Amino acid sequence: MTNNLEAIRSSNHILKQIRFSYFLLFLGSISWIPICSQQELIPEIILLGIAQDGGYPHIGCERICCNLTLDNDTTRKWVVSIAAIDPVVKKWWLFEATPDMTEQLQLFKELTKGQYPYLPAGIFITHAHMGHYTGLMELGREALGAKGVKVHVMPKMANYLRSNGPWSQLVNLKNISLIEEKFDSAAVLSARIKVIPLQVPHRDEFSETAGFRIKTSALDYLFVPDIDKWSKWDRGLVNELNNVDVAFLDGTFLSITELPFRNIKTIPHPLISETIKILENEADSIKNKVVFIHFNHTNKLMWDLPSQLKMMKIGYRIGRQGIRY
Repeated sequence: MTNNLEAIRSSNHILKQIRFSYFLLFLGSISWIPICSQQELIPEIILLGIAQDGGYPHIGCERICCNLTLDNDTTRKWVVSIAAIDPVVKKWWLFEATPDMTEQLQLFKELTKGQYPYLPAGIFITHAHMGHYTGLMELGREALGAKGVKVHVMPKMANYLRSNGPWSQLVNLKNISLIEEKFDSAAVLSARIKVIPLQVPHRDEFSETAGFRIKTSALDYLFVPDIDKWSKWDRGLVNELNNVDVAFLDGTFLSITELPFRNIKTIPHPLISETIKILENEADSIKNKVVFIHFNHTNKLMWDLPSQLKMMKIGYRIGRQGIRY
């Protein structure tokens, strides 16, 4: 889908340039004046990280999965995060404040050639597990000393940040400004982007858990990096896939055998094999929407090419850090 969209964007851009040049010639001009109108500047998503909360390489891991990174820093992967961009108003929004946020802000700057502000216009956070909000500390006075960064959270998450240090200090010193959102109520970010929080079942020790539907003037996206099981979600996975064009989904574990030294039932996530089972009778057009993310370091889809090719062969996409959607 991404390649097709890029081809469509390119061909439409060329056709509009040609039409405009004929118009100029009609007026007596002999100059070729390339132009990019606001209608051609459409929102997009950039994937800034694909790893589970512990990142990749993972602390304490001496197995083959993480040893692959020892002599090649380019194989490192940041914790799952995405950026939503509106090129017309030159603003962007970050989804998840990860422990790798410093590197991800730099990655965004490099990928967009410094055309946008260093800090996002707002940060949306799904829940209070370490990979999804602890990067907020980088905005505090010990680090960036930011001023009033908007942080969009659900009510329990907002209360958690206000009531517990060191996060409460960020609020009290006005490094961040909490914006409380409501489930199923749209937050309008610009004329081209709005975000709808969706409640998902997960281990809610400290906060509720949200997924986000990101509706843009170009495509509609679903972002659900963490969920216990699809069967527990009253919205229904297939129903949600029918409502979007691209779906970034929890792909933490490929197999139940990945963690032989831990009880995987205490770390509830839908196995990718379970997700595939749910979608096995769906059309390829539905399967093609799925982009798996949030990979545990043991998940071969993050580092093993044959496993990646096998998954893509049956119609699913593997999240790739730095790719635009």
